[in-house]
Amino acid sequence: MSVLIDTVAWVRVENGRILCARPRGKDVFYIPGGKREGQETDLQTLLREVEEELAVAILPATVSHMGTYEAQAHGHPDGVVVRMSCYAGEYQGTLTVSSEIEEMEWFSYADRPLVPPVDQLLFDDLKASGALA
Repeated sequence: MSVLIDTVAWVRVENGRILCARPRGKDVFYIPGGKREGQETDLQTLLREVEEELAVAILPATVSHMGTYEAQAHGHPDGVVVRMSCYAGEYQGTLTVSSEIEEMEWFSYADRPLVPPVDQLLFDDLKASGALA
């Protein structure tokens, strides 16, 4: 039996680079976002997680679905799969790491090895579309 970790991620690409964040105590960077709580919608999860991690407000009217990816979850036993529903959207505020985030970086495709398998799938699609340098 497989276990599914259901997550929502904010895809922010500027100048051919994608915003990634490394949580405290983790050895890899992730696309900002996180796990759904209770009966939250994707949009509710996205708004809450991004505000918690990066202290900015996503503008709901600008949010668009970019794709959903599934892969083996990084650092979990075999059979644990993460599903990442990806959304783009504009934001208000200044990107600032919160207490749960150690650092944030703007990654190009060359940084792909620094992110987990599910994020690598997104990197591949962004590279293929010409969005990621």
